Amino acid sequence: MITFASDKTVLVVDDEPDDRNFLSACIEDAGFQVDTAVDGEDALKKINAEIPDLITLDMVMSKMSGIQLFRKMRKDDRFSDIPVIVITAHARDEFGRKDINEFQYYAAIHRPKVILEKPITPEKLAKTIYHILEVVPADEESVIIEKDELKSMINTCDPETLQKIKEMLNK
Repeated sequence: MITFASDKTVLVVDDEPDDRNFLSACIEDAGFQVDTAVDGEDALKKINAEIPDLITLDMVMSKMSGIQLFRKMRKDDRFSDIPVIVITAHARDEFGRKDINEFQYYAAIHRPKVILEKPITPEKLAKTIYHILEVVPADEESVIIEKDELKSMINTCDPETLQKIKEMLNK
């Protein structure tokens, strides 16, 4: 069964509006459905209401940090398998090192093990999400037709239409 990007929802969790908007736009452009949360508390409410297929998570946030949200998710069987991509500008500085080290500890036990450092490119973000969710990229969706659908189309075509298709393919 082929799964398309448009079949999946990504929750973007970041307290910085510019970062949240940038990530949302990149992910939407990659063909995914997107929801956003302004911090860990907001994300937890949204996850409880509807489980996303993947979460992008900032580590350093007010109210509830990314690592606090991550720990809560991993303790709850409903959310423990949601893939998480940490997106942070603080992977190497004192401000975020403790959270990143703690995330890596938890990620060693639970999947995935993905940390992307800001600034990130839309291409790298999209490729990472396509890979984790094992989906067909948005730009390939329109050219993929499942084998059974194609068989059905061929079986219902009249001979004249089939001949035209054959001629077009031989050009």
